[in-house]
Amino acid sequence: MFDMSKFSLKDKVAIVTGGSRGIGQGIAFGFAKAGAKVVVTSRKAQDLEATASEIKAFGGEAMVLPAHLGKMEEIQRVVDTVMAKYGRIDILVNNAGASPAMGSVLDSDERLWDTIMNLNLKGLYFLSQACAKIMKNQGGGKIINVASIDGFKPEPFVSVYSVSKAGVRMITKAFAMELASHNIQVNTIAPGPISTKMMDSHWWNLTPEEAKKAKAELENILPMRRIGYPDDIAGAAIYLASEASSYTTGTEIIIDGAVLLSTMNLVEGH
Repeated sequence: MFDMSKFSLKDKVAIVTGGSRGIGQGIAFGFAKAGAKVVVTSRKAQDLEATASEIKAFGGEAMVLPAHLGKMEEIQRVVDTVMAKYGRIDILVNNAGASPAMGSVLDSDERLWDTIMNLNLKGLYFLSQACAKIMKNQGGGKIINVASIDGFKPEPFVSVYSVSKAGVRMITKAFAMELASHNIQVNTIAPGPISTKMMDSHWWNLTPEEAKKAKAELENILPMRRIGYPDDIAGAAIYLASEASSYTTGTEIIIDGAVLLSTMNLVEGH
């Protein structure tokens, strides 16, 4: 008979990158509620402190660790700091990512490419590598990569971001294949439109009133008639981080309210 305690993250040590807002913050809250000791990391210490304060307010445990994960030395510092405090790393959520910059494939330049790839792919790959080495030595662990439906079906005018998220999907599969024998499960969550600051960047060139109208128009044509929320992602993350998913690896959970099943275009709205 299934034991619901398999969903518990009690005393597990979890790193959540990009944990100061949006999807990362929602996952961090969910993990803390499930009993994990949550390390939240992103570039802005002030935002991280706000997240940690909320976690502590409901009785959870949180550690703030500002870092730029597009830099190799910062990746090692994060791992070393977490190990010095807790002595183990059970869960890694690679959620941090560069926002999609709007522009045609004809206009994208090398600087944009490097900025997005350094964080979305290079940082994710090498942080996963560093944590996987620890997980192997301790007998297992969980790695969850946050991709995007843009990695399945590219949005117009966010080509570099879409390419990077397709790469995230392949990193998941490569790590899952090689680490399966070490009891390390590696999986992907691919969100669709979720109400975050990154989602709002689609309307960067509009006035607040125009952006509000555009968002309402988008919701009206979505299959479920609403944009998702970070909490819609947190449940899947808890499953993938817990013992309940011990036989799940190399898979992709798409959470998009059926957007990929439709023929609509998120940017153009049809």
